[in-house]
Amino acid sequence: MKFKKLGLILLAFALLVSPMANAQDTVSSASRAVDESSLLTALSSDGAWIVIIQQDLATDRELVLEGEFENNGEVVREIALYTSDENHNVDQRFTLEAPKLNIKSPNTILAAGTFVGDVYVESNNFTLEDGFTVEGNVYFENEEAKATFKISGGATVTGNLVLQ
Repeated sequence: MKFKKLGLILLAFALLVSPMANAQDTVSSASRAVDESSLLTALSSDGAWIVIIQQDLATDRELVLEGEFENNGEVVREIALYTSDENHNVDQRFTLEAPKLNIKSPNTILAAGTFVGDVYVESNNFTLEDGFTVEGNVYFENEEAKATFKISGGATVTGNLVLQ
């Protein structure tokens, strides 16, 4: 009986002192943005690793993408402005319009849609892919942010790439 009691005490102690996982340490589901309010929440550190926007959205507010999230063991943040079929082929693209999008999350991907406005990049490994279009300029806070910028899959920037 003494061993059983001791075992329960040790188990309770281990649970109390073990590190607790916070929301950003776990794999989270998608954040879906359908209006300005849900968009602001989704882009914040309270959102998820992927922000899914499946309609055109416009706001006069400056947007900030922040927080670090894991997906399949990798730190990544994505804004997906599209729908896809069962084979993951893009079948519809959408537009997000704002005066400014500030990228503070590392390893951010903008995929398969259009952002109308200027993008300000403060973090490394920013990527445009799958035909994403930035209708505006992309400003980089430092040389490292610019040097780690990737553009692939037919993505375009209609403005300039500017080192601030």
